[in-house]
Amino acid sequence: MKTRFDVLVIGGGSAGSVIASRLSEDKACEVGLIEAGQLPADPDIADPLKWPALQGRSYDWDYKTVPQPFTANRIHDWARGRLLGGSSCLNAMAHVRGHPEDFKAWGEAGGARWSHDGLLDGFNRAEDCSGPGTAGNVRGGPFPVYLPGGEVSPVVRAYMESGARLGVPRLGNHNGSELAGIAPNSLNIRNGRRVTVADAYLPPAVMARPNLTLLLGHEVEQIIFDGRHAVGVNSVAGGQVSALYASRIVLCAGAIGTPLLLMRSGIGPRETLTAAGIHCRHSLPGVGENLQDHMLALGNVYAAKQPVPPSRLQHSESLMYLHSHDITQAKGAPDIVLACVVAPSVTREFTAPPYGSAYTFLCGVTHPTSRGTIRPSGPGRADHPVIDPRYLSTEYDRSTFRAAIRTARLVGRQAALDEWRSHEVLPGEAVTTDAGLDLFISLAASTHHHPAGTCRMGGDDESVVDADLAVHGLTGLNVVDASVFPTLPSGPIQAAVLAVAETWTQLVRKTPLPA
Repeated sequence: MKTRFDVLVIGGGSAGSVIASRLSEDKACEVGLIEAGQLPADPDIADPLKWPALQGRSYDWDYKTVPQPFTANRIHDWARGRLLGGSSCLNAMAHVRGHPEDFKAWGEAGGARWSHDGLLDGFNRAEDCSGPGTAGNVRGGPFPVYLPGGEVSPVVRAYMESGARLGVPRLGNHNGSELAGIAPNSLNIRNGRRVTVADAYLPPAVMARPNLTLLLGHEVEQIIFDGRHAVGVNSVAGGQVSALYASRIVLCAGAIGTPLLLMRSGIGPRETLTAAGIHCRHSLPGVGENLQDHMLALGNVYAAKQPVPPSRLQHSESLMYLHSHDITQAKGAPDIVLACVVAPSVTREFTAPPYGSAYTFLCGVTHPTSRGTIRPSGPGRADHPVIDPRYLSTEYDRSTFRAAIRTARLVGRQAALDEWRSHEVLPGEAVTTDAGLDLFISLAASTHHHPAGTCRMGGDDESVVDADLAVHGLTGLNVVDASVFPTLPSGPIQAAVLAVAETWTQLVRKTPLPA
């Protein structure tokens, strides 16, 4: 087994797959990719309709939050992929870049390369758009972005028509210059099958490169330092500890794994590390802070007058991004989102109607202001993380969530849905007051699986990485994943992760490796 590399990438998820693939294009660059899990072997992963059933399987890290006061003290399951391809093996496959305004804070934090205009080349390098309505969209990247046509459910077509009759703008897709409006979901599907980021960036021909070494089943315990220079990692596989060395260490373990690895290595808030029994090597107060996540209410459920046909895509077929104060507004970053699911979709607090008898509108807040933390409970990788997203801890999040539910109901009661709608099951016709909606939200709100921000970029004392995504005060160590996001984009985060990884690899190719 090789033990020395030019670049060692920690985490084989979305960002890590991109970076390992792109950097190993240079035959002179020895790249090692460490992944705690294995190659995907479950055939259900490739079936777009099976994604809701993948959580909790052996390749899910299956993290848990602490009880959340504003969600009825519920503990939330946080699924994250523990296999090559990471969470791109588990997600709902919707591809949304975000609104250009979403990246204003990124540009302010890290400079022009992280603004929307600066990231455009990264988006374009990643994407291969196809399907009806994609004329003029980007072609030629590794990652498929499919815009469906005739497969879209008749229930979803009625939902989109309901929005249009209310004056909601019609969009060709969600990845243009504006986001507020209606469109079918662009999906990471090719020929009816899910395409993970690893499928796209690490096909057999790439995996066969002699300068790319894939280390599966290796879990990193700590980063090895020589003074303030990162020189390698201690990795555990099959009970054996190996020291692996590189000129550059790139952390791509995600918004949960990356801050935990930094803190296990003695990098983070001094008091937090001391409480976990970890010696503080380098004080960085922002590690594990600024945790953000989207939530969706599951959901505004309607009993159907006639059988709801099974989805021919992946159940959740259309997002509708809106401005809650004026749903006809086309310009600017939206503050709420709806999603039409051609199935009953509820949390464990409710009983779902039988499949085929109901459909659901999910709804949520695109730019939540609640901020949480991730902490280690002890010094080792087996010590569970303490995840506290502080869901709905701001009045803005609670009031905007209420507006999202009211907007979902407005769309759901339009005449365009008359042939499908029998009656509202949830929240229930009697639930109309702010207090009633708050109670429903506390039971119905669920993660949208978009954790980010825990090693944010910036130049202030609370930031973790600089504009080059290098860890402040250290050398040879970068972070490239969703943890560097200063703020959440409006929608699913995977498209932005790919753009960040593509942008960073172009940057680092122009930068000599540290001696």
